[in-house]
Amino acid sequence: MKTNSFETPTIVSPEKWLAARRELLREEKEFTRLQDKINTRRRALPWVKVGKPYTFATPRGRVSLADLFGGRSQLIVQHFMLGPGWEEGCKSCSFMMDHFNPTVAHLAARDVAFTAVSHAPLAEILPFKERMGWDVNWVSSHGTDFNFDFHVSFTPEELASGSVHYNYGKQPFPHEEAPGISVFARDAAGAVYHTYSTYGRGVEIIMGTYRLLDMVPKGRDEEGLKYGMEWLRHHDRYDQLANVAAAH
Repeated sequence: MKTNSFETPTIVSPEKWLAARRELLREEKEFTRLQDKINTRRRALPWVKVGKPYTFATPRGRVSLADLFGGRSQLIVQHFMLGPGWEEGCKSCSFMMDHFNPTVAHLAARDVAFTAVSHAPLAEILPFKERMGWDVNWVSSHGTDFNFDFHVSFTPEELASGSVHYNYGKQPFPHEEAPGISVFARDAAGAVYHTYSTYGRGVEIIMGTYRLLDMVPKGRDEEGLKYGMEWLRHHDRYDQLANVAAAH
């Protein structure tokens, strides 16, 4: 765990601090208004009808994409990085799920269902879900095109080519699975539409911990790490990390 000291801060009078805070508040309000505009544009995106009959493995048998709505008209899907044969789920996707899990009841109150979808077989998903203590709907797309069609799983041939289709462009990618969030809508006739997907840093929208870290003096404190989220652990592994640090 990093415990490096703060850089020498600028110390000012309360009056000068208040003036600086008011200037930052002006920029924060501009940013909030821009976010509102972007949110409006996001909701105004055209929809694409989902024509392929995707099905998913669940503890109660196979279900359709429409079934995942659970009677609601909107559905958020977390594309959770847990591939076939993996010993555990991606720690960054687990960080996302730690934030999704408590929101499910609140989303349901606003006509929104939630489901996590992974490429691993269901038998490999359920033990990890139990270990992490998450109470969410989590299904397997194993044996279907779903993950590939939404560009969050890649074939060995794609990876070997050095470039995969991810985040709306071609780019190198280090893993066969990738993170994302997709949104779907279901009309009164039962037709399902894809309305939005976000990838890459776009998934930070659910990571409330980052929003809080952005407010504290050290921020995310990720400079000097091999990669930004190197510090992250599955939530049941932080105690192990602390114990190792204490032993040294």
